[in-house]
Amino acid sequence: MSHNAWRNARAMYENDNCARALGIDIIEMDDGAATVTMTVTQQMLNGHQSCHGGQLFSLADTAFAYACNSQGLAAVASACQIDFLRPAFAGDKLTATASVRHQGKLTGVYDIEIVNQQQKTVALFRGKSHRTGGNVTGEQDA
Repeated sequence: MSHNAWRNARAMYENDNCARALGIDIIEMDDGAATVTMTVTQQMLNGHQSCHGGQLFSLADTAFAYACNSQGLAAVASACQIDFLRPAFAGDKLTATASVRHQGKLTGVYDIEIVNQQQKTVALFRGKSHRTGGNVTGEQDA
């Protein structure tokens, strides 16, 4: 467990209106890794009464964001893709786990898996990040 990763996550979460509005909680942080959870609500359901793909994307994208910013260097997404493997339903507790596959000086590749409470894979997501040159906390480098 990296204390700096948690510090960076707290700094981001404070301003992350989307994650808070979706009820996303950060449960684990480390360098290049993050795990977040979200419970599917009725408001997240599509016309088939399963979790809307955009909600699943947002959950995975949030895990990706915290993982690629965990080292304190500000990063944004440059590309993402998601594969939906099985539906999620109201009341399901989903967990998205992000891990770094490659992090270069400016660009990174991260894989995220979303599982339900039975540990069945709901979706697989890959995000590509680009570091912007700033830092997450807004503090000056020493």
